[in-house]
Amino acid sequence: MNWLELVGWAGSALLVWSLLQTRILRLRALNLVGCLILIGYNAAVQVWPMVGLNVVLAVINVWYLRSMLATRHDEQTYQVVEVDAGDQFLAHTLRVHAADIARFNPGFRGVPVDADGSAFLVVRADEVVGVVLSHAEADGIAQIDLDYVTQRFRDFTPGEFVYRRSSLFTDRGFRRVVSPPGMVAPYYHRLGFRPEGGSYVLDLPPVTGRG
Repeated sequence: MNWLELVGWAGSALLVWSLLQTRILRLRALNLVGCLILIGYNAAVQVWPMVGLNVVLAVINVWYLRSMLATRHDEQTYQVVEVDAGDQFLAHTLRVHAADIARFNPGFRGVPVDADGSAFLVVRADEVVGVVLSHAEADGIAQIDLDYVTQRFRDFTPGEFVYRRSSLFTDRGFRRVVSPPGMVAPYYHRLGFRPEGGSYVLDLPPVTGRG
């Protein structure tokens, strides 16, 4: 087996591996790289139908990647829906993703039953991509109990739409938001939070008077 055949096998293996990914951004990126490798290999051995096929697949991947990256911070694409802490659909979502939630939020012990608790679902069209749960603590602190992103959207940060709309917290009298302690792979430094102890803290703007 010569080096060119090794390139072809590597491209094919990468293409297959990409299809095993649960994260849609990673799937598209790996699939694109695999297609580009196979375009080069098939052009070198002059198998033109396979060159054409992989060119088409590469263009499709580029289109989807461009669309996903362009809308990852778009509030028209991702919506925040507030639900009751006892909402049955929320309970179903937490139950379906319980094992994955425990992996990334080992400190999560269930939906707070306290009257000051809040629950937000982040949705893309009709698909739930994230869940944020919080409860009130003293001194105007909103303690986040759960900030979870589903596997398909793990390369994105849909929770940001909850924090970007700071009125969700300031209208309730909160002055600070504190991330869950012990969260695996936190992303809060990208949202303006600052590290404090084992968590991240977001200082909220003061509420302005309403005329």
